[in-house]
Amino acid sequence: MKKILTVVTFLFSFLAFSTAFANENSIKKVLITGFAPFGGEATNPSFEAVKALPDNIDGAQIIKKELPVSFEESIAKLKEYIKEYNPDLIICVGQAGGRYNISVERVAINIDDARIPDNDGNKPIDTKIFANGENAYFSKLPIKAIAQNINKSGVPAEVSNTAGTYVCNHIMYALLYELNKNYPNKSGGFIHVPYSTEQAVDKVNTPSMSIEDMTKALAVAIKTSISTGMDIKVTAGKES
Repeated sequence: MKKILTVVTFLFSFLAFSTAFANENSIKKVLITGFAPFGGEATNPSFEAVKALPDNIDGAQIIKKELPVSFEESIAKLKEYIKEYNPDLIICVGQAGGRYNISVERVAINIDDARIPDNDGNKPIDTKIFANGENAYFSKLPIKAIAQNINKSGVPAEVSNTAGTYVCNHIMYALLYELNKNYPNKSGGFIHVPYSTEQAVDKVNTPSMSIEDMTKALAVAIKTSISTGMDIKVTAGKES
């Protein structure tokens, strides 16, 4: 009996090691994007935080790129970067002014309904992003593990169930459409960051976060995506 238990223990340890090894070595290249400033802001914290990331995390090369706040051009740029760099993991990051926490997005919906024009002056209303796309696509990131680990790092984070209907949702939907249609072996998703502390100086009673904390959170998100296979099973539901 003791010998059997020893063998079983070894097998479980081996499988755990093999899974971790496979996860850590399956992602060699990460593309992470932020957006250009929009809506009259001088900066966009999404790209400021992305720029501050190291060039290598857990053995994976980190490719940092800026996307235009444009319904037409953002998708073309993202597709160009995916084709050029062939990343294993793609994380797009955007600004959600007014939110308190890092928001790890769960789902993107097939609709553009712009509150304000994009940087090209376009303002689509109730327009499908892709006519042949699903009504929605779910993130291909371990969203709950990411949110949990960011919180453990000391930065507030949550799973979000809406990426809005502006360019952030637009690019998240486009990314997941591409992954589902053309790159089934790649992973990806979207993360929102709040206003930066610099942006909130003239915005009374508006939540904000330092760029340093945003960058820390994004690094944790990348590390978690590299090391986590199946997402954890914990509640992240909301009533509204």
